[in-house]
Amino acid sequence: MIDQSKQIAKESNSSFYYAFSLLAKPKRDAMNTVYAFCRKTDDIVDEGDESEEIKYERLRKWKIELEKALYSRSDSHFFNKLASIIKQFNIPIDPFFELIAGMEMDLQHKRYRSFEELVQYCYRVASTVGLMCIEIFGYKNKSAKDYAVNLGLAMQLTNILRDVKKDSEKGRIYLPQNDLVKFQYSEQDIFEKRYDANFISLMKFESDRAKDFFTKADQALDFEDKPSLFPARAMQHIYQRLLTKLEAEKFDVFNKKIKVGTFEKAAISVGVWAKYRLVY
Repeated sequence: MIDQSKQIAKESNSSFYYAFSLLAKPKRDAMNTVYAFCRKTDDIVDEGDESEEIKYERLRKWKIELEKALYSRSDSHFFNKLASIIKQFNIPIDPFFELIAGMEMDLQHKRYRSFEELVQYCYRVASTVGLMCIEIFGYKNKSAKDYAVNLGLAMQLTNILRDVKKDSEKGRIYLPQNDLVKFQYSEQDIFEKRYDANFISLMKFESDRAKDFFTKADQALDFEDKPSLFPARAMQHIYQRLLTKLEAEKFDVFNKKIKVGTFEKAAISVGVWAKYRLVY
């Protein structure tokens, strides 16, 4: 399943793949498996045209297989491998179940009334992944957990800004309802892909929130943990580059596909790896 896990990571073209491809093989293999779990959990909700009831049931069975692997033994080689990695790297199990709860939120909520509600969602679907990963990367200071939480929030908010158009086409609006009112920009405006000054102001407001979480992540990261956490730092730089590109294009996500390209992701990852390899 390790090879299949690697293939899942590679085919996703995710920033995660480029960030952890430079890890030593045992950690890289572990990351591929953990990422595959996260990716497949997300796909249960986002992929396919099944009803919400069927997706709920698939999530329930997915959770049961995780529990069986952790507490006894699953019939699934993949889940048994995941459980072995969790034990090997002493990864807390709560983030895995919180991630599943975050996916359930995607089935339960297509709107978020306030930023506080959105932050809870972002924690469950993104910060949890960071909390899994840092145990594999390794760290010496407990502040690394605050780094992972804040970085996850920043990255997920950046994803939300990039995907306003795509999410709306699935009937989802993650931008807080309170903020839509504040900037006099309606749900209908999103569905009609109305790109105007109000939308730009709204997106800038949310972008500044993402920047604040990036800053909090930086403040939480201890100097001596930077070398071992270089994959997380690489992801941070990739997402900060994406946020910069969104701002440079004035958040015109309705008419432009704004992204960090494959070569750019790889170059950033290698650059961060080389920096910490040579400097520290």
